[in-house]
Amino acid sequence: MELRRADAWPLPKAARNQPLRPNHRLPFNTGSWVRSQINKPDLQKRMHIAEQRRSQTVYLFGIQPAFPLYRMTYCLGIKVASGLVAIADTRLTSGTEVSSNRKISVHEVENHSLFIMTSGLRSVRDKAITYFREVIAEQDRSFNKLYKAVNAFGEQVKRVAQEDKESLTASGLNFNLNAIVGGQLEDDAEHKLYLLYPEGNWVEVDHGAPFKIIGNSGYGKPLLFRNLSYETSLQEALKIGFLAFDATRVSANDVDYPLDVVIYPKNSFHMTEYRLEKDDMDEVSHQWSALLSNSVRKLPTYWMDPIFEKMRSVR
Repeated sequence: MELRRADAWPLPKAARNQPLRPNHRLPFNTGSWVRSQINKPDLQKRMHIAEQRRSQTVYLFGIQPAFPLYRMTYCLGIKVASGLVAIADTRLTSGTEVSSNRKISVHEVENHSLFIMTSGLRSVRDKAITYFREVIAEQDRSFNKLYKAVNAFGEQVKRVAQEDKESLTASGLNFNLNAIVGGQLEDDAEHKLYLLYPEGNWVEVDHGAPFKIIGNSGYGKPLLFRNLSYETSLQEALKIGFLAFDATRVSANDVDYPLDVVIYPKNSFHMTEYRLEKDDMDEVSHQWSALLSNSVRKLPTYWMDPIFEKMRSVR
C-alpha cells in the first residue's frame, strides 16, 4: 500500500515542510489505523492509495509525527429486556504515549439515572462532559425522559465543536467525539440506549440489534451478533460483552485493561459500577481460548475431503 504525501494528511504546519525520510516507521499499529480510516470520505478525497503486496510495510509520508493522532478505545453498550450493560476500556494512546483514564461517567439524581461513554479526543470529551454536568445541575428536573438529556448532551457537543473544531482542524486533528448514552429517567417506560454522533444527532438502539460499539468495533462484533439477543439475561450479556472486549484486546494494541463495567437493572434507577483488572480476568480469558481451540479441533472435516482428494489426484 502506497500513501502519497501531497495534501494526503492534515499535518501540523511545522511537520508539513519536513523532508521525507524513507522507510521511517510510525510508532503505532499502521495496519489497524489504515483499516479504520480508509472508508472515511474526507480521507479518501485527500489520499491516493495504490494497493501493493500485503507483506509490504506501510509508511505514511516517510516521517514520524511527534503529535497526537487517533486515540482508539473500546466502549460497548448493551440493551436487553432486563436492563443495560456498559463496558469501557481505559487505555489512551497518543503517538508513542500510553496512559489510562475513565471513558465512562455516571449521572444519578433520584429517579434520573444515566451513563455516558465516549471515544475521541480526550480534551473534547472532558469539555463536553463538564458542560453537560453544569446543564444537569441547573436543569435536571426538566429532563423527564432520557432522549431529552441526550439532546442536551448533543447540544454541548455542538457547543464544543463551535469553540474548538477550527483550531483542532488547523492542528491536524479531527473533531471525532462519539458517545453511547444509556439509562432511564422518571417518565421513561423502559431503559433506553442511544448512540450519539459528533454532529449531535443520535439513533436509538432497538431490539433487533441490542448493542452499539464505539472505537475499535470490528473484532468483537461477530461474537455479539451470534450470541446476543434482547432476551439474553444481564449476566449472560456481561459475559458475552467481556468476550467481545477480550477478542478486541488480543487483536489490537490500542485497547486494554483496566475495564470499567456499569450494570443497570430495569426500573431500578441505580447504576452499579465495577472495575475489572487484568489479574481478575486472566483465568477466564485463558479458559475461553482453550475452549475455542478445543472447538476448532472438534469441528467435522467431511466438507474438506473433496478438496484434499482433488489435491492428491493432481499429484
